[in-house]
Amino acid sequence: MNHGGQIVNAIGGLVDLFGVDCSDKETLNELGLMAADHSRWHLGRALFQRIRSKTLIAERSNDSVKLAQCIFEEACAKTFYNLSLHPAPFDPDSPYWVIPNAIALLCSSRPP
Repeated sequence: MNHGGQIVNAIGGLVDLFGVDCSDKETLNELGLMAADHSRWHLGRALFQRIRSKTLIAERSNDSVKLAQCIFEEACAKTFYNLSLHPAPFDPDSPYWVIPNAIALLCSSRPP
């Protein structure tokens, strides 16, 4: 899943890219720390839970930009947790959602 660290490097790069425009950087910054330090990957499940709470708030408030950010972050947190090889992993397709969700975030946060 993480051949040569490529998925981790890609997530780190995307986090850096989105960190410029996203107003809520708290969980985004934590994902950046996870990308830089594999000993933090097991924290992905707890981080996912915190992001999920923000996702539900964004859904209720119809904040499409915030929702796109949260969904991207959820996929990243799930991916890191799965890479930690701890018990009860998320669905194995989690890393495959990082790029489509990154594109959705990019499209929602920048004017056409």
